[in-house]
Amino acid sequence: MRSKRGTTKPRSRRAPDLVLLLTVVVLVAFGVLMVLSSSSYSARVRFGDSFFYFKRQAVWAMGGLFLMLFLQQRIDYWVYRRYARVFIMVAVGLLALSLIPGIGVEARGSQRSILFGPISVSPAELVKLCLVVYLAHGFCRVPEKMKRFFAGVMPHLVIVSVVVGMVMMQPDLGTAVTIAGTVLIMLYIAGANPIHLFGLVLTGVPIVSVLIWLEPYRWRRFSAFLDPWADPLGAGFHIIQSLYALGSGRVFGVGLGGSHQKFLYLPEQHTDFIFSIVGEELGLVGAAVVLLLFCVLAWRGFRIAACAPDSFAGLLAAGITVMILVQVMINIGVVTSVFPVTGIPLPFISYGGSSLMVTMGSIGILLNISRYCRI
Repeated sequence: MRSKRGTTKPRSRRAPDLVLLLTVVVLVAFGVLMVLSSSSYSARVRFGDSFFYFKRQAVWAMGGLFLMLFLQQRIDYWVYRRYARVFIMVAVGLLALSLIPGIGVEARGSQRSILFGPISVSPAELVKLCLVVYLAHGFCRVPEKMKRFFAGVMPHLVIVSVVVGMVMMQPDLGTAVTIAGTVLIMLYIAGANPIHLFGLVLTGVPIVSVLIWLEPYRWRRFSAFLDPWADPLGAGFHIIQSLYALGSGRVFGVGLGGSHQKFLYLPEQHTDFIFSIVGEELGLVGAAVVLLLFCVLAWRGFRIAACAPDSFAGLLAAGITVMILVQVMINIGVVTSVFPVTGIPLPFISYGGSSLMVTMGSIGILLNISRYCRI
């Protein structure tokens, strides 16, 4: 990654990274198929239509594909730097609106969405991308100060703290942890002192521990993570059913559409726990292929960041890649009982319009950067 101050406007444009493009298209197509397989029974029970979730996800996938191609073709990456502050202010404003009773939509104890007619939008998904753009802009403005905590790191942490605090008011600890993880890795890439980052981690762990302890439902989830069989029909139910699904798949799976756990045994089977259904129906082989596709995405994303024409493009490409990978690690860690249960969807695969559109839009930005790289 080059360390130029400022963002140049390269004139030569090449074809976008086709490996990244094809990888994302395969992931999205696979996700639509798995949404159909995992949700058909619950959709029939709830709505009398086995294709209810599938049809919506297919529409969002087509919209996401259009957005991705539009952003990679029509909007050059340096435009985002020009409006970085506007983007973060709009995203935080939407996040604030979601907290207002009567405007924000409450679901499963959290106010995470805003209704625009028949469409439900989750501002927290958008704020993650806007924060990456804002931080990439901020870090490349003061590269010489990033080694100093109060001059380089602290001013950015103020904005991050505001965003994380608002997300916690929803409340949504999973998204807050995702943002924190993304910011820490971006700080490291931007050249922050590892000792400062280690100090931030040491400070954050007790805070997260207190937040878990203060909320009874979070404490139940954490206790279930330590011993799910202590409450197999309550707090431990999600993870036990997820492990049953993964174990039932063995090497080659029970076959596409053959899941037993999707018959209302496994909660959130088409959203947060869709990877469990992948493991059950397609086995270790199918799950490994999904992980391999995400590894390819990581390779191409970091390759684009390393070959970017300027520091802003490099930090933006790295931030987008990290943002997606942190969500992947948390989601798969939850379904395999490596982490406590939290509501983080699997990018490109889980059901959900806001997540899919924002993630595919992020890839569109990444593809646009790739058009100015010699990869």
